[in-house]
Amino acid sequence: MQYSNIINPDHLPERIDNVLDQTLADKRLVGAVIKVALDGKIIYSRAAGFASRELNQPMREDTLFRLASVSKPITSAAALVLVAQGRLKLTDRVDRWLPEFQPRLKNGEPAVVTIRHLMTHTAGLTYRFFQEDHGSYEQAGVSDGMDQSSITLEENLRRIASAPLLYTPGTMWRYSIATDVLGAVIASVTETTLSEAIHSLVTQPLGMSDTGFVAADPQRLTTAYADDIPGLRPLSNPDSLAFVEGTAGFRLAPDRALDPAAYPSGGAGMVGSAGDFMQLLETLRKGGAPLLPETLVREMTTNQIGDLPMPFWPGRGFGLGITVLKDPIAADTAESPGTWRMGGTYGHSWFVDPKQRLSVVAFTNTALEGMSGPFTVDLCNAVYGRLGKS
Repeated sequence: MQYSNIINPDHLPERIDNVLDQTLADKRLVGAVIKVALDGKIIYSRAAGFASRELNQPMREDTLFRLASVSKPITSAAALVLVAQGRLKLTDRVDRWLPEFQPRLKNGEPAVVTIRHLMTHTAGLTYRFFQEDHGSYEQAGVSDGMDQSSITLEENLRRIASAPLLYTPGTMWRYSIATDVLGAVIASVTETTLSEAIHSLVTQPLGMSDTGFVAADPQRLTTAYADDIPGLRPLSNPDSLAFVEGTAGFRLAPDRALDPAAYPSGGAGMVGSAGDFMQLLETLRKGGAPLLPETLVREMTTNQIGDLPMPFWPGRGFGLGITVLKDPIAADTAESPGTWRMGGTYGHSWFVDPKQRLSVVAFTNTALEGMSGPFTVDLCNAVYGRLGKS
């Protein structure tokens, strides 16, 4: 294992090009947009492959993607802007803002869920796709925010609250639909829609004009693909995609990105571009201005869950809406301790290494390779010059 603690930008473009070209040649991705910023300067930016293979439409740097869980840090940032403004507290009970949201434990006892529980994913919630077939969320008709559901956000919250919590809030960590609940809180605090709130709190101040709950320009929206057959396939509307063995898997509706009537899922429902998201990451990495004070950015990007185990993410902890690297050896990564990282079901990964003053955005149109496949590891190794690892 060889890698440098100091990233050499001179050879970085060549290393990333090699990984991206090989992944496309292997037909593990249809298309991608990758951006790398070092010391506040974009040192790599490339669109490769196809936005639509069937239409022979090349990927462009301003292509729009279904963000899936890349929505979470955007929604989390919006909540923290409200905290900075003194309009919301992390210690607030959720039912202060959503009086009808009062889920109970499995034994029927009431439970106190706070904003901090939502943002750290320690609220006792889960996702339907994590549960087994016919699990409690499926029985309650809960939408994970990526299917073509005709229900409102308020109705989905009622269904979530009707299912028993998995555990007492604060005692475990489980990746969950908590950010959808947080989105409803944001809408309540601002007395507007979540879409309007995120626009005024985050995307407008940062000039993220490509980012919202509906594609800003349908002509730039990429086709979505799945890697569950050799050669890849376009996702239908609706469609399903297997996840971890024993789980119900994903229900996806790519056309949701074009449907203004779809409820705004703060955890999985946004659409945007790689350049827009890089703008948010770099704003946070540089300290948060003009969105947030540095103290809140530090809290957002510092482990908040102690030593609670995180399934699927060895060596990592969790801040306020994002994972935080604690142990690079356990995670088998060249990233520095303190690196923030997340992904998105439709095929995205991103990370910020504050010690290296580095931000990386890799949006693809291929699930699940672009989120959790070998490409994400190969790309990370290429960025750091980590040789002989994949």
